[in-house]
Amino acid sequence: MGLAMCPLCSDDEDIELVRTLGDGRRVVKHRCGFEWEHGEPVLPEKDWGRSFGDLKARFPKPEDVEPRWLERAARLKAEYLATRPDFDPQVAAYWEKYQQVFSPDGLSTCDPRVLKDFANSDVGAHPGNQATFNSAWNLMGDAAAGESTRSTIEYLLYGPDEVPLEDRLQHLLSGVKPFAMTGFKEALLTRVLCVVQPERFLSILKYTTLAGGKREIARAVYGLELPAPESVNWTLGRLIFWSNDLLHTLVGEGFANQQHSAAFLWWAKDQPGGSG
Repeated sequence: MGLAMCPLCSDDEDIELVRTLGDGRRVVKHRCGFEWEHGEPVLPEKDWGRSFGDLKARFPKPEDVEPRWLERAARLKAEYLATRPDFDPQVAAYWEKYQQVFSPDGLSTCDPRVLKDFANSDVGAHPGNQATFNSAWNLMGDAAAGESTRSTIEYLLYGPDEVPLEDRLQHLLSGVKPFAMTGFKEALLTRVLCVVQPERFLSILKYTTLAGGKREIARAVYGLELPAPESVNWTLGRLIFWSNDLLHTLVGEGFANQQHSAAFLWWAKDQPGGSG
């Protein structure tokens, strides 16, 4: 861990340790009173071959769903498709546009405002309030904010091959990459993945949230209890991917696209009888 220096005073004297965080970073305090997080999280990256595979093997699987939950989900799916057999066709056109924007050539040449517009659009997947991102963008200006957003998306999609995509996502979520755009976090990063890999990613943009994320949907629709991100060492980045793939497999075929599948899951989580 490098030498700590106060970001406000550019002074490395009289810095005290306040506490050590669970991921290995330290909260330190300068004599001026300013506190900040120092260092990088200690992620389980040094032994991917074993730890990554072993952890993924412990994650709940489709075969862990009890038959009664599968039967209920199948009944709900049939009911849903009978009344909502298709999805908004405008979503596909929007996704196609941003597939071009997020290509290597598109990222390097696109107007920065196209990236800002994406962060504030709810076509196909609503990312929620983006006040933090918008404030940072306005403070930085189009050029600097656009470059930071480009670098963030580029690292997620085209970063080092030796770093699993799940862990590149985690790096951006945890803030260890200095180029990462402020406020471009879980909902927006997941939305990028929905656009670039529309056959894989469900447009459910949070792993866990009171309004209903992947974890809550897995419990309500399939009776599965997924790990709380603060209680395990799997990292949120991995949980986001593995929960998506689990729900993708469970929801099955018959939908127009993954946005249609996600819309069903959002509907199904609120149907009565899920706690039985």
